[in-house]
Order: sequence, then C-alpha cells, then structure tokens
Amino acid sequence: MNREYHNWYSPSLNRHMELLVIGHAGARVLVFPTSQGKYYEWEDRNMPGALHEPIERGWLQLYCVDSIDAESWYCYWAHPSGRAYRHSQYDGYLYNEVLPFSVSKNSNPFLIVTGASFGAFHAMSFGLKHPDKVDRILAMSGIYDIRGFTGGYSDDNVYFNNPMQFIANENDAHRLALLRHVDIIMATGREDRLMPSARTMSALLWSKGIGNALREWDGWSHDWPYWQKMVNLYMSGHD
Repeated sequence: MNREYHNWYSPSLNRHMELLVIGHAGARVLVFPTSQGKYYEWEDRNMPGALHEPIERGWLQLYCVDSIDAESWYCYWAHPSGRAYRHSQYDGYLYNEVLPFSVSKNSNPFLIVTGASFGAFHAMSFGLKHPDKVDRILAMSGIYDIRGFTGGYSDDNVYFNNPMQFIANENDAHRLALLRHVDIIMATGREDRLMPSARTMSALLWSKGIGNALREWDGWSHDWPYWQKMVNLYMSGHD
C-alpha cells in the first residue's frame, strides 16, 4: 500500500502542517481526524486496513490531514470569535492548499470528505460549504451544530462554518443545485448522544430538497471498530 508523508509551511495558517497520503490512485478522500487528532490517527487505528481492497485496487486515495482544533473550537480560553476565525483559516488551508496538492498528485475528479466524531463535523462543514468541489460526504457519529462550542455566540465566521446555521438559510438556487448532487451519508448509533444532531441535520437537508442517507446503527457505535465497518460499507456510497 503506497504511503507518503508530506509537510509544508502553510501560508493560510502561518505554521507547518503535515499530512499522509495513502494509496496510489482513485477517488481522492479528504480524511479528518477526531477531536484534536493528528494526521496519523486513521493509520494508527487501522482505518486504511478496513479499506485495504479499494486502496490497493486504485479505487481510493486517502489524504489524512492534521486538525488544528486545539487552536480553534477547543481553544476554550479564547473568545469564540477568534476560535471561529482560526477555523476559517483552516478551511482556507484545506481549500487553497490541500485540495490543489491532491489534484497535482491525482487527477481523479471525484472527491470524498469523511471523518468520525468531531471529524464528522469537519467533513460535513467542508462538504456543504464547497459543493463545487465535493462529491460525497461520509460523516460518522458527528455533531453538526457548533454553537455548543461557542456558548451560543455567533458571527459570520461561526455562521458560515456551521452547517446547521448556513443550510437553514440556504436559498441560492445555484448552490442548492450543487448541494443536491452531493452524496451525503450520516451513520450514527441510536444510543449515541449525538444522534439527535444527525437526525436534525438530515431533516434540515431534506427540507431544502437535499437528499441524504441517515443510517442508524444499533447501540452506541461511537468507536473505531464501528467506524471501520462504516467506512467499509459506505465509502463507495449509501446502501
């Protein structure tokens, strides 16, 4: 299995950022770690092993990025406005640096974004913000309203990075048309405390005519063995 380590100084973030590329060809998959996670987390948790066949056959190529959650949403000592602004810079790093890097290595036009737990928030937020770039969102055991991290505070940077807010008021015909072509999959355990967030997000999307597949798993299902099964089932699309 092809594995490449890359790092560069990010002008968007004014710091070095690291990532792993796993696989040699296929649909590009932007992988977000869990809360405050590192670029090697999926590898450590054997998530590529769960996708061994499609990676080896050249159907998928993973781009596993670092989070900066400790500088943004989890930086509780900072005012929410500063935390949201830092996340907007992270979004710029992904859009303006990571995506062009992935295209320079792999011309496959199909882009999947995925993550589990807080990584699911990142996947959903990035995917719904950029439907011009994203073809599939696989969000596992996620939260989709960031205002719990801001004490209810909101400004433009919170709003435009919070799917539950910006989708609720999305009325742009062009963006809605793009969003309706994104394959959106959410998988969450029925006993997971985050299930209400998934159900609310699913209903909100449907209210805008944006189809999505909400898959409710038995029990809690909020751990790596479950996420391994979920990526195996849904990375190629909803069942």
